Amino acid sequence: MAAPPDSYSLIERFPGIDDFRRLRAIAGLSPKSQEAAERGLPNTLYGVSILHEGRAIGMGRIIGDGGLCFVVVDIAVEPEHQGRGLGKRIMAALDAWLKANTPDTAHVSLIADGEARHLYAQYGFADVGPKSVGMHYVVRR
Repeated sequence: MAAPPDSYSLIERFPGIDDFRRLRAIAGLSPKSQEAAERGLPNTLYGVSILHEGRAIGMGRIIGDGGLCFVVVDIAVEPEHQGRGLGKRIMAALDAWLKANTPDTAHVSLIADGEARHLYAQYGFADVGPKSVGMHYVVRR
């Protein structure tokens, strides 16, 4: 049975390291090491968590330099709670923060996985191609 929408709460706080790593893994995002999470998460500019029965089941955050560049990252919702508008709640909170806290001409970006691009398009994100191409690499030792 699906949980009622009012059984979820959005809080303006990003999950701790254990929940962050768990949510990334269960939502199918790339795993992150303990060390990487310990170094990176304290640099979050703004983050939110979705709680269900007191437990983090969703998250999203914004990173960046605070003036020129901002990146929306780590949007994840546990699979059994997907399809209930929780990703939209996360994005709405992140979008509201960006609109209230970024200067004119700031660049906001993200990397969309698969069909998630349709959610992000609702908040003004557009494909940068063919003029630009998103690129990345992952450090492996």
